[in-house]
Amino acid sequence: MKITGVEAMYLRLPQVRELCDSGQDALIIKVLTDEGITGIGEVDSAPLAVKGAIDGPFSHTTACGLREIVLGEDPFQTEYLWHKMYRQSIYGGRRGAGLHAISGIDMALWDIKGKALGLPVWKLLGGGFHQRIRPYASTLFGATPEETGERARCFRDRGFTAVKFGWEPMGQDEKTDIGLVREARKGLGDDADLMIDAGLVWDAKTAIQRARAFSDYRIFWLEEPLLPDDYDGYAKLSRATDVRIAAGEEESNRHSFIELMDRGQIDVVQVDLTRVGGFTEAMKIASLAFDRGIPVVNHGFTTYVNVAAALHFLNSIPNSFILEFVVEEQTTLRDCITKQKIVARDGYLDIPSAPGLGIDLNEDGIAKYRVA
Repeated sequence: MKITGVEAMYLRLPQVRELCDSGQDALIIKVLTDEGITGIGEVDSAPLAVKGAIDGPFSHTTACGLREIVLGEDPFQTEYLWHKMYRQSIYGGRRGAGLHAISGIDMALWDIKGKALGLPVWKLLGGGFHQRIRPYASTLFGATPEETGERARCFRDRGFTAVKFGWEPMGQDEKTDIGLVREARKGLGDDADLMIDAGLVWDAKTAIQRARAFSDYRIFWLEEPLLPDDYDGYAKLSRATDVRIAAGEEESNRHSFIELMDRGQIDVVQVDLTRVGGFTEAMKIASLAFDRGIPVVNHGFTTYVNVAAALHFLNSIPNSFILEFVVEEQTTLRDCITKQKIVARDGYLDIPSAPGLGIDLNEDGIAKYRVA
C-alpha cells in the first residue's frame, strides 16, 4: 500500500463569534492510498497556517510541505513517517503549527492501518484499559455568574457527573471570578466534579489567590491559569495550593511536556491528539507522565474526529480516567461533518470497536462548510 494523496480541508461556519470556541471552524485531513483506503485526521490550530504546512512545496531539505514528504510512502510505517515529517520540516515546524500539521496526518495514518487490518486504533496501540469512560461536559462560562449557575443545572439534569467551565468572563476581577465558581458549584450540587479553565488570564500570585478562594467550592482542577511558557509560575502555583493544576493543550510535543511536568510541576497532563503530533507522539507523552505518576486526560473542543481519537488514546494508556466532551450547543459544525455522533449513555461514553477511528465523514456536510 502506498500514499497517493493528502487533502487538508478547511471548514468554517458562515458566522464566527468572537469568543474562545474552536468548534466554529475545523481542518480535516484525508490521506488517500492506492488500495482505496482513506484515513481521516483533524488539526485544531490556526487552520490556514497548518494547511500551508501540509500543501507547501519543497523548499529545501529541512523546509518541505508534509504532503510532499509522505507521497509514495507506506502508511503502515507510522514511526518512520513521523520522524521523516519532523526532520524534513524542522526548520519551521518543530513546534506549533508545524507539529499540529504532523498530528493530522499521523492520525489519518493510524486510521488507515486500523481499516486495513479490521481493528480499532486502540487495539493497534496495545490498549484495552476501559470498556467505557466517564466524560465531563466541557463548556464556556455564562455571561454572568447567575447564567453560569443555570447552565450548570442543565448539565446536571442531563446526567453529567462532571462539568468544566472556562474562559471569558473569568479574569475580569476577583468578585466575578469567585462568583462564577460559586454559582457553578451551586448549580451542580455537591456530588458532581467541577473543573475550572481560567484561560491564561493571571500571573502566578493572582492564580495562587484564586486557587485558594476556589478551593472553598471543591474544584477538581484549575486549568491553564497562566501563560504556557510560565513554567516557573506554574511551579510556584503548584507548591502553594492543594488544588490540582492542569495544563498541556498549548504544548506541541513531548519536549514541551517534559518542561511542563518537571519544571512546572503540574498535576494533570492534557493531551490534544490534533496538536501534539498525533497518536505516535501522544503515546510517548503519556508514558512520560505515567513514569512521573501524573494522570493524563485529553483536550478537545472541536469535532467528533477528535473525540473518537481521544477515546482510542485514553483506552490505550494506564493513566487515563476521564474525557473532555464538548457540549457547546451553539456550535453546529461538529454535528454536520461526520456520519456518527458520539453521545453519552448512562453518564459514560463507549469505547469504539469499529476499524480505525470508527468515524466517517459526511461528505454533504463537508461540501456545505468547506471554504474554497
